[in-house]
Amino acid sequence: MNEQRKDILDMLAEGKITAEEAEQLIAALERDQPAASGVETRPKGRPKYMRVLVDAVENGEPSRVNVRVPLQLLRAGVKLAALIPPQALVHANAELMKSGVPFDLTQLKPEQLEELIEHLEDMTVEVDQPDSKVRVFCE
Repeated sequence: MNEQRKDILDMLAEGKITAEEAEQLIAALERDQPAASGVETRPKGRPKYMRVLVDAVENGEPSRVNVRVPLQLLRAGVKLAALIPPQALVHANAELMKSGVPFDLTQLKPEQLEELIEHLEDMTVEVDQPDSKVRVFCE
């Protein structure tokens, strides 16, 4: 076990960091360190899901949301959007704007979605507030 990993585990044992923080630190170490000579590493698999986790307290009651969206569903949606007639896209964009969603469906392309998904691989969004915690990541 390398020294940095041991330090992280010691901090976890002492209660200085949470298990989740330890996991993130170890993952960061693994990304930053070159593979040991003679040891093959598996290539990181393509993410299959986008996950949204919410832990909150509402009216004094704890609540939890755990949503796992298949990225294949997003890919299929983009491909289906390409089949929508241009006139319908104009109307859909107008309705989105009325609803406060400034999104242009005519600009959505399958190759852009793949690029977005590639960038999501290493992204984790975390929001901590006194009564809630939100995490969005790909797995």
